[in-house]
Formats: sequence, C-alpha cells, structure tokens
Amino acid sequence: MTHPKPQVTRRQLLKGAGASLIALPTFIPAAALGKNGHAPPSERIAVGFIGTGKMAHDFHIPTLLHFTDVQALAVCDVDSNRRKHAKQIIETSYQIENRATQSCDEYNDFRELLARKDIDAVVIATPEHWHAIPIIEACKAGKDVYCEKPMTLTLAESVRCIEAVRRHKRVMQTGSQQRSNVFGDFRQAVEFIRSGRIGQVKSVTVGVAGPSKWCDLPEEEMEKGLDWDLWLGTAPKRAYSSVLSPRGVHNHFPAWRSYREYSGGGHADMGAHHYDIAQWALDMDKSGPVEIVPPEDPKAEMGVKFIYANGIEMTHGGPSGCTFTGTKGTLYIDRGVLKSDPEDLIKDPIGEKEVHLFQSPGHHRNWIDCIRSRERPICDVEIGARSVAIIQLGNLAYWNHRKLKWNPDKWRFVGDKEANGWMDRERRAPWELPKA
Repeated sequence: MTHPKPQVTRRQLLKGAGASLIALPTFIPAAALGKNGHAPPSERIAVGFIGTGKMAHDFHIPTLLHFTDVQALAVCDVDSNRRKHAKQIIETSYQIENRATQSCDEYNDFRELLARKDIDAVVIATPEHWHAIPIIEACKAGKDVYCEKPMTLTLAESVRCIEAVRRHKRVMQTGSQQRSNVFGDFRQAVEFIRSGRIGQVKSVTVGVAGPSKWCDLPEEEMEKGLDWDLWLGTAPKRAYSSVLSPRGVHNHFPAWRSYREYSGGGHADMGAHHYDIAQWALDMDKSGPVEIVPPEDPKAEMGVKFIYANGIEMTHGGPSGCTFTGTKGTLYIDRGVLKSDPEDLIKDPIGEKEVHLFQSPGHHRNWIDCIRSRERPICDVEIGARSVAIIQLGNLAYWNHRKLKWNPDKWRFVGDKEANGWMDRERRAPWELPKA
C-alpha cells in the first residue's frame, strides 16, 4: 500500500483530483497518535451530520464518535431542540475523552454546513424526500457521503445521485447495513445462494409492508423552534403535523414514512433492506427487473411481481425477510434467522472453492476506510439506487395499476411515454433537482 508523501496533507488527498490514485492507510500508526491514542487532528476525517433524529441519535453519531480517526465538527437539523441535543452529545463525549477539538457547530440549513471547507464527509439521516438534494450538493462541494436508506424518493433522483457521485469522484455509502451483517447472517446467506447450495434460483419473495398513501393528517399548532417550511422542502405546502415531525428528541420512528409526499411507505422502509439482499444474492447489483406486474386487485398492497431477464420472478409478499426457492430447495433469511429446507443445504460452512464475499468491518467503518482508500464501499451509490428502484417501480405499478416494462441499463421505461413521465414528481420551488 502506498503511503502519502510527507508534504501532502490528508485533506489535500481527499479533496484533490488525484485522490483516487493514492491509497491511504486504513490504520493510524501508534507513533502518529494524538492524545489518549486518538489520531492527530490532521489525520482525522472531519464529519458533519445532516439530520439528527432517531437514526442519527441512536446509531450514526454514537458509532462515529467511537472512531478515533473521525472528528464530528457540525450538526444540522430543522428542529432546534434536536440539533442542540446532538451538539451536546458530541461535545460532552469529546470532553470526556479529552480530545484537542471539542466544539461542534450547529446549523438549521444544510447548505451552510456543506459550505465549510474543513468538513470532509457528511452523514445524511433526514426524511426520505430530503435525501437526493443534499447528496448531490454534498458531492459538488467535495464531500463524501453516507446516506440513510431508502436512498431516494424517485427514479430520476437515483440517476442524478449516481451521476453526481461519479462525476465528482466521491465515496458514497448507502445505509443498507444488512450488507455489513448488521442484524443477522445476510452475507453468509448470499454466499450460500451464489455458491449454488439451493441450486438454480427460480423465485424470491420479499416480505415487507405496502406502499405509501397521500397525506391526509389534520392541522396542529406548532411550537417555536422548527423550520417547517424547510422540513417540507420539495413536498407540497401543508399545515404542520406532529405525526410527520415530532418536536424535539423522541424515541420512535415518525410516521412520515406512511405518506407519498415524503416516502415510499413500509415497502420502501424495510424493503430497502430486504430487496437489497435479494439483489445481492441474485448478483444484480448493476441491473434489475425488466417487467413489473401489479396484482389483479387494484386495491391490493401486496403481490406485485418483478421479472428479471433471466426468468427469475420476485414477489412482494410472504414471510418477513427473503425466501429464495431453487431447484434443490429453499433458503430463508431475516434478522436473526437463517435456515434452509432441506436443513442440510447450509449445514456446512462455505468451502474454499465456493463464493466468498467481502467481509465488511462494519458499515460505518467500511465507509471511513473507503474515504481513505478511495475505493467503493460495500453499498455504493449504484447499489443503493438499484435496490430502491425496485421499490419505486413496484409502487408505480401499485399506484397506477399498470404493467410496466423497464430497461435497467438505460433507466427508462420501454415504449411507455406515460410511465417515463413518472420518473420524477413535481417539486415545490425553489427545490428543483440539482444538476450533477
């Protein structure tokens, strides 16, 4: 592995056009460590957090604070209580650890955070309708990105995000943590399937909830301290509801996930995890289905079928998680469960000559390591885009009760002008989809 020349700083390598050609070490030598074994400031990845709700509070902030080669410099949230709470958590943690840099700045508008030259990377944990624009603008500002799943709200957003990451040579990790074996033995399940343990795969079921619906919540009075107009962003103007954005620090996942203006529903929420595993197991990370068939009942919220060019049929429905049926048997994987029928199909561990996939050191750790090496992480932007595209295609089939033909290479519907008009949705000014 090539080490950087002494006169070139880490930040110059991360920002410069030649960064992809120079591999940085994924560890910090003991002699270079600062106080209490932490990396010196010049060798830390400087991170900002955009969105400080439950996922950031419970998962992203604590995880990255644990890394001695990362420094959290700023937080951003449209709720003043949430962002102040996140700022306090970070500063208190650094004071306890006696780090040289202890202050953390706070912002209401993500654009102010992205304008900072001293921030290398951002974690985006906003509601789904607020993913694409910060991703694109972060790439244009020279920041690497970790974004919560589902990666985007529309197909057009996914295309634009891929373009932005590639054009600006950024490292992007989509938050589909199951690829890093968070919550279960997902990598092992994929290795079994791709090694042929269940024979040739014929069908898959993905058991997650249904699509979202239009928002019909009543108006509520809003307390001070929330920039409601900025929370809405691209979505239509509407009255405040605490169901969408509960004030302050809370310990639940808000129900904005149920509504079309902001999310693809439960189908997108857990589907972004399980369709991602299905895509991985089918070796379709750079492709997707070619035909989408809605259920016969126009009111049904389960049963849409995704047909791949090789004939494999994937159905939305069945038990939670993924069930793969092959010529030799079935394999079922969900959080905390991995089993097969017959049982002996996965009794023996993966052999030397079978398929071995990359073993992630952890989803955040893999992202940070790839920021240093400039390699693509385990859930790169295109992987995240391909997985959420399945959900978006399925939702369009449900909502419009239409059979759809899709070209995954061109990211276009085949011979269907009406459907190609569904690639994106109307956006409230001034929040147009940015150019990459």
